Amino acid sequence: MAYQIVLATILPWWAWMLIALVLIAIWDIFIQKKHTIKHNYPIVGHLRYWLESIGPEMRQYFVANNREELPFNRIERGWIYASAKKENNYEGFGTDRDIYAHQHVFIKNSMMAYKIPQGHPNELDPSFVPCAKVMGTFNNRRKPYRPASIVNVSAMSFGSLSAAAVEAMNIGVKKSGAYHNTGEGGLSPYHKQGGDVIFHFGTGYFGVRTPDGNFSMEKMRKLVDENPCIKAIEIKLSQGAKPGKGGVLPGAKITHELAEIRGVEVGKDVLSPATHKAFSTVPELMALIEQIADETGLPVGIKGAIGKLDQWEELANLMLKTGKGPDFITVDGGEGGTGAAPPSFADHVSLPWVYGFSSVYRVFLERQLTNRIVFIGSGKLGFPAKAAMAFAMGADCINVAREAMMSIGCIQAQVCHTNRCPTGIATQNKWLQNGINVPLKSDRLAQYFKTFRKEFLEITHASGYEHPCQFTMDDVQVNLDDNELNKSLAYAYGYNKAKVAFKGVQELKDCSYLGGK
Repeated sequence: MAYQIVLATILPWWAWMLIALVLIAIWDIFIQKKHTIKHNYPIVGHLRYWLESIGPEMRQYFVANNREELPFNRIERGWIYASAKKENNYEGFGTDRDIYAHQHVFIKNSMMAYKIPQGHPNELDPSFVPCAKVMGTFNNRRKPYRPASIVNVSAMSFGSLSAAAVEAMNIGVKKSGAYHNTGEGGLSPYHKQGGDVIFHFGTGYFGVRTPDGNFSMEKMRKLVDENPCIKAIEIKLSQGAKPGKGGVLPGAKITHELAEIRGVEVGKDVLSPATHKAFSTVPELMALIEQIADETGLPVGIKGAIGKLDQWEELANLMLKTGKGPDFITVDGGEGGTGAAPPSFADHVSLPWVYGFSSVYRVFLERQLTNRIVFIGSGKLGFPAKAAMAFAMGADCINVAREAMMSIGCIQAQVCHTNRCPTGIATQNKWLQNGINVPLKSDRLAQYFKTFRKEFLEITHASGYEHPCQFTMDDVQVNLDDNELNKSLAYAYGYNKAKVAFKGVQELKDCSYLGGK
């Protein structure tokens, strides 16, 4: 010890730093073989890799302009953050968007806005906007469901998101009257905090899975019987970010809690195949939908990203022939998010939402089937103007995922696939999760939804309507190209949405199937 103290006093601090740098240089030149840059430029090469590692953050905060970033730019993120915190979400001095840009959307206001009459539900609650359609009434399901909110939490599973994030979201949807889609990771205790739930399953059948990885109707029936919070069931055919691709959940990530929720073995890799085992044809899918609905009494729907239309046309023809079919259809866009996906899939497989939705909606419209189905849109629609466009095209509800994450603190670090999410939302790291204040974050999700609905309703009233379901394709225009600068949605996508049966918001409020109760 005395020798070390004497040695330390002999050499000044800068000499020790010099020795350390020499050792690093020796390591870079003579020992490590992986990095050419470090070999050719010892010491300095380390700085290059460090700067590269913080490059996304530097560009996001200091380089990119307000409208430049993807998936969500600074203006979009700022609006969500301010709305969730009940802060000023206005902007001054006029828009900084290029309103002549390709695909810029214009909502046509009325000469005289809709005036809320005395005693109207929106006079008491300016954010009350339930779905205009009821899931399951056409097919005479025993437990129909009318979503009490037109904006809801999209499919994000526990395991992909942290326990604290899921819990905050479920409490938030309870406070705002929305519903919470479980994602395909099964129904966790964190989904059961009082909010309405749509149970969602994919090819892994987590939560309703047999030991050999098949679908278990017995487990589905038991799950629904024991959890009255489940209001509907969604079968995932595909999702926008990686349609037609399976996945592997590494055994190292499967804790006792995850194993119990998902119905898998602790510490053993779990495969989510690219295709379903419970069905492989459209008639088999239809049969499964009816079996689940008969066993549970709940509305049953499907979720898919849109590409080829032949099987969607087969489904529509079969619905027309049998008088049966899904109670709701969730259309996911290719711009949708995920915790992890290959760039080749995320960038190129499946159509963006406006192209996919317009294509598949027209299939059902041509067969006069749209009144039987609640259409749900998903894929960067979590902003009032985008929602107005979606409703004008035929959507009845929208689901938001990344927008909901941002309302509880996500900073778009884009490291969801690394288990190092700095905000504790998309990680299973307990230390990082501890930064989530569940009561506070649940309030922020609820406030984001309420602000969203209030502003969306204000746009609706400005257009002369009482409810967003009354928007038509001719109420929204979109920039096309230099030759035809601005055309209605009806012209751009080649159809007019079917008229939704709507008598007034009071009728929706008085509905016995209204959720959020």
